Amino acid sequence: MITLEILNSCSNEEAHSYLESCCVSSSWITKMIASRPFSSHNELIEKAASLWYHECSIDDYKEAFTGHPVIGDVDSLREKFTQFKELAGNEQSRVAEADEATIKALAKANTDYHEKYGYIYIVSASGKSAEEMLAILQSRMRHDPSDEILIAANEQHKITCIRLAKLIDGLASSKILSSHITTHALDTALGKPVYKMDIILKERKEKIWKPINVGVTNPDGRISDVLAPGYFLKPGSYKMIFMTKDYFAASGQEGFYPQISIQFNVTDNSHYHIPLLLSPYGFTTYRGS
Repeated sequence: MITLEILNSCSNEEAHSYLESCCVSSSWITKMIASRPFSSHNELIEKAASLWYHECSIDDYKEAFTGHPVIGDVDSLREKFTQFKELAGNEQSRVAEADEATIKALAKANTDYHEKYGYIYIVSASGKSAEEMLAILQSRMRHDPSDEILIAANEQHKITCIRLAKLIDGLASSKILSSHITTHALDTALGKPVYKMDIILKERKEKIWKPINVGVTNPDGRISDVLAPGYFLKPGSYKMIFMTKDYFAASGQEGFYPQISIQFNVTDNSHYHIPLLLSPYGFTTYRGS
């Protein structure tokens, strides 16, 4: 771990080495080095996001993906997650909880994903179980390549920020690491959080709704990392789609709504929390805090 002052004052070669441990995109690293000095942790994260989303290309994204090991079969998948439990500070440690069927399904789904899109499945795995990661992958397999590359880039930058927080002393406690958008779902009929429900965030572009990210609710019914740190949605119309059909089936309920779409407007960079209070025959929402 280093201080922000060390990152600001070290040589270009040293800065390159530090930043490469967070993301291997050469373009992003070069732009970050040129952006020094950073006056604060907030400026560091905001600049990292701005460069990634606004000045890096599709090729830069794909280069960054090469910094992750390729999953080829069940054995390599198991080995990958065992190694990352130590090397990446438990970024993917919950995968160790997976049963054999889930491990095999993940291996097959990763192969299918690579064949369809031409690059490996990228997901910010911190705090996610193997089942949650598999559900996200299966949902993302429905995307057009032009949409999926941007979602993968969003996940890549989440990972970059996690690693920056491990690199820079004091950064992990900064509020700048919070997502601009968060959500949670509560089953009011059962009186408990909605677990393992797919939620899709979309934005309206030229009269077409395009996906921004896909997540799965955790055991608390929440998705706290809808967006990467420092990434703020532009003012406009967005919607969050809660895929309730599979959740109702898994919980033994006969739901009236196969999915619920909540449209909302973003006007500024303040935090937007979009919750859902759900029952088989009704739902409510509000702007949470």
